[in-house]
Amino acid sequence: MTRAHSVGLAALLALVSAIAPAGAAQKPAAPVPPAAAAPGPADWRTPDPQDVLVIDTNKGRILLELSPLVAPSHVTRVRELARKGLYDGRSFFRVIDQFMAQTGDPQDNGTGGSDQPDLTAEFTFRRGADTPFVQVADQAVAEIGFIGALPVMTQSSQLMPMTADGRISGWALYCPGVAGMARGESPDSGNSQFFLMRQAYPSLEKRYTAFGRVIWGLDVVRTIKTGEPVDPPQDVMTRVQVLADIPASSRPRVRVIETRGAWFAAEVARVRASRGADFTACAISIPSEVK
Repeated sequence: MTRAHSVGLAALLALVSAIAPAGAAQKPAAPVPPAAAAPGPADWRTPDPQDVLVIDTNKGRILLELSPLVAPSHVTRVRELARKGLYDGRSFFRVIDQFMAQTGDPQDNGTGGSDQPDLTAEFTFRRGADTPFVQVADQAVAEIGFIGALPVMTQSSQLMPMTADGRISGWALYCPGVAGMARGESPDSGNSQFFLMRQAYPSLEKRYTAFGRVIWGLDVVRTIKTGEPVDPPQDVMTRVQVLADIPASSRPRVRVIETRGAWFAAEVARVRASRGADFTACAISIPSEVK
């Protein structure tokens, strides 16, 4: 995803087969825990309305939760541009199935940006003991988990006492629904264009700044008309607003599963047991409700 003519990224497909030796005894599969009971009141959280973008499109509504702990400068920029109306009427001009949908260009063709200076990349962030990180997998040298709804990977927390600031490096995982900032050849060339992931794409990690994740409307993202570029008529963002700016009488009421809650812990255990060696953070769904 670039601002000047988008640079294509080759998809990598790994096919792995496991064949037991002839005559080897087969171990019975571990039982999969049953689905957890319905979440209770304590299992939900209400996102900060300053950190939710309401993206109305001709295909339906998308709610994007911003992640200021991971990419503060990019979150600030996207909020500012939404409040200025720059995203209203912008088309999804480059959309690749099994990959992403790109938008946010005033020129609607991948060559433009806002009148603001380009942003310094925020490919990584610093995680400390005070960071609200929920671990779902420990790979010894790295830990995988969530900050809010955003899936992330960080260095091992055992390294925290060894660093000057008591923090370790982390980066977002490009799972379905993650929002990333498009850029040109320079890492520090993000401006206004962004993309929403239709599927997981790990090769983007630590190469493009992730600043949030879709918490409602991923099905809408996946129905946006595809093309590189998209033939007219293109699907569009009809209006983009910060949730906090919508009058209370018409503001959507949003709640999302709390990743620090008991229901989510049980769901992680269920998904881990069902996926086995194929378990990834991208396999975990985070329910939400909008009224």
